[in-house]
Amino acid sequence: MYNSASNLKASVSVIALTASLLFVAACTQDTETGGTTDQDDRTVVSEAPELSTTEEAEAAPEPVQQIIVTSQERKANASVAYDMVAGMPPGDVLPPKPNVNPQDTERYEDVDPNPVKLVSEEPVSTFSIDVDTASYGVMRSYLNDGTLPPKDAIRVEELINYFNYDYPLPEDRSKPFQPSVQVYETPWNADTQVLHIGIKGFDIPTAERPPLNLVLLLDVSGSMDQPNKLPLLKKAMRLLVNELGEDDTVSMVVYAGAAGTVLEPTKGTEKTKILAALDKLDAGGSTAGGEGIRQAYSLAKANFVDGGVNRVLLATDGDFNVGIADPERLEDFVARERESGTFLTVLGFGRGNYNDVMMQKLAQAGNGNAAYVDTLNEARKVLVDEIGGTLFPIAKDVKLQVEFNPAQISEYRLIGYETRILDRTDFNNDKVDAGDIGSGHTVTALYEVTPVGSDALLSDPLRYGSTQDEAEDASNELAFLRIRYKLPDEDESNLIERPITRADVLETFDSAGEDIRFAAAVAGLGQLLEGGTHTNGLTYAQIVEIAQGAKGDDPFGYRAEFIQLARLAESAATLPVLER
Repeated sequence: MYNSASNLKASVSVIALTASLLFVAACTQDTETGGTTDQDDRTVVSEAPELSTTEEAEAAPEPVQQIIVTSQERKANASVAYDMVAGMPPGDVLPPKPNVNPQDTERYEDVDPNPVKLVSEEPVSTFSIDVDTASYGVMRSYLNDGTLPPKDAIRVEELINYFNYDYPLPEDRSKPFQPSVQVYETPWNADTQVLHIGIKGFDIPTAERPPLNLVLLLDVSGSMDQPNKLPLLKKAMRLLVNELGEDDTVSMVVYAGAAGTVLEPTKGTEKTKILAALDKLDAGGSTAGGEGIRQAYSLAKANFVDGGVNRVLLATDGDFNVGIADPERLEDFVARERESGTFLTVLGFGRGNYNDVMMQKLAQAGNGNAAYVDTLNEARKVLVDEIGGTLFPIAKDVKLQVEFNPAQISEYRLIGYETRILDRTDFNNDKVDAGDIGSGHTVTALYEVTPVGSDALLSDPLRYGSTQDEAEDASNELAFLRIRYKLPDEDESNLIERPITRADVLETFDSAGEDIRFAAAVAGLGQLLEGGTHTNGLTYAQIVEIAQGAKGDDPFGYRAEFIQLARLAESAATLPVLER
């Protein structure tokens, strides 16, 4: 139908992301129409979903089409896809996208590890729980490429919480978890101890899960046209679709240069219809992520299910470059929308331009969680094996507070949770947002503590003023634990309290259970990867030894994989090889 660039302009309006009009002609000379693929494997999708907001343009002589150039052609011509839609005056061309080998523009928040604190000066530690696991997937992606991840990409608590631990389960949903506490000798410093706090959320039986109103918000912009991005995303969504039931409803919004709905609310049992809409998706264009989020929340609100779970699932590389792209503005929008009862799950894909800062801010603001999908196996873990924790909340605004006894503990350091620290007064303020726990989720928090009289004390005693040297406390309490949480449909928090006593102290590290020791190994690796400021000579070989001895029952091989990653970290390069 189109034999030259001039005929193309005369037939339909063009949104072109290219560096050369000659490439337009080359891409369109041999293309056949009718929703098929030509001999060069160039995909042509007829009657593609109208994503433009200029539908009022009435005079398009041909059906709306979207031509997606193959990745081979992009590499050969150093260009990108063209989206041909009605609504722009003939000849209008957007600026060219960057070449196919852009500079690494990944963004991670610059956060230093938590410092050691004096109990006499600051006895209370308060933070929001975190069930995200995105940092683990990013770490794995780098190590499998033979490169150490950026230090700022490591959030130790997300590495620890990637794994499931056998903590006691609560009896019912009214009290969705109960804390488990143990204290043991620090494996990297014999003069300090680790305070291990674990909770496991109530696991909702599959037959009792509430109805799900799910809006899939999928990034189909040009930056997603890589094998580990949109193709992997589509495979991941197929796994999720297979888990939907007759009481579930799914909708689909996509965004590139603009955003639009490609699947109206559809019953979870209509899998053929859902998968057909998914299969039609191709990548091309800039990234109007902000508008996509707005439309997704609007669709979720229009189909809100009282007594059910209403959730937006955003799958993207986070490279928002059109419309609202500022993380702070998007965070404010999502934070306001969560008040409507719609939560957010964020799945990250790809490397090179991955915006971890954006993903974390959106997940935290949206009463949701974030994961990074680098393999199909990870997609299965998040969307099949752990779907309850990913999509079905059992508690929200969960906060932990530990008050240390200065007569027993001189110093402490919270391992991880740097982006989740709260003020002491935030703990009792129900207006302050905090983390959420899904069905069956486990959450672990570790403190390294220095007992009174230990040689590991880092702070010199004060020359002037009162000290704790003469403090007398007959109790055997090391600390006191408080947990606040709200049930998903409540606005007032509930309180759980528990003293931490000498009865919780284990004689040796080796006497700790496998879960406890394995979590310590993971914490050790995370701290080494973020700089090893407080690991006191710990080596990768020691981490492997601890993890190997604590692998235990490992039906899915996640712990065995961790051991291999620890081995890779020892030999990984500090910087990737420069591509030429």
